[in-house]
Amino acid sequence: MAKNRKHQSAGVRFGSVLLTLLLCLLIGGSGIGFVWQKAQIYELGQQIRKRELHLTELRDGNKKLRDQLAMLRSPGKLEQRVRELNLGMSQPQPMQVWRLSEPLVSRAESPERARLYAAQTNPAALTP
Repeated sequence: MAKNRKHQSAGVRFGSVLLTLLLCLLIGGSGIGFVWQKAQIYELGQQIRKRELHLTELRDGNKKLRDQLAMLRSPGKLEQRVRELNLGMSQPQPMQVWRLSEPLVSRAESPERARLYAAQTNPAALTP
């Protein structure tokens, strides 16, 4: 004879309710976790996009400043600025320019070689 629910114990009914509740919590928790993860991915994407735009703006600003510096260093711009400020400066005459040639340093006269030579000599022998 088949038993009906009236004759089932309370433990059996409680177990099925608990299993159903745990299954619902698992599915609901997974859904909430999925939605939270998608929101985090979207938020991080927005931050990346914002920082990339800022980086592009900084690079453009650096390029403009580099170009402006090159223009301000140009001889024509410097001469114009000297004239604007009435500094009374002009290009030097060729006779006013002294050209110095750099002395050639041979291997024997290199600083490392001189240090080695100084370390090898006896200081007592050098004094008169």
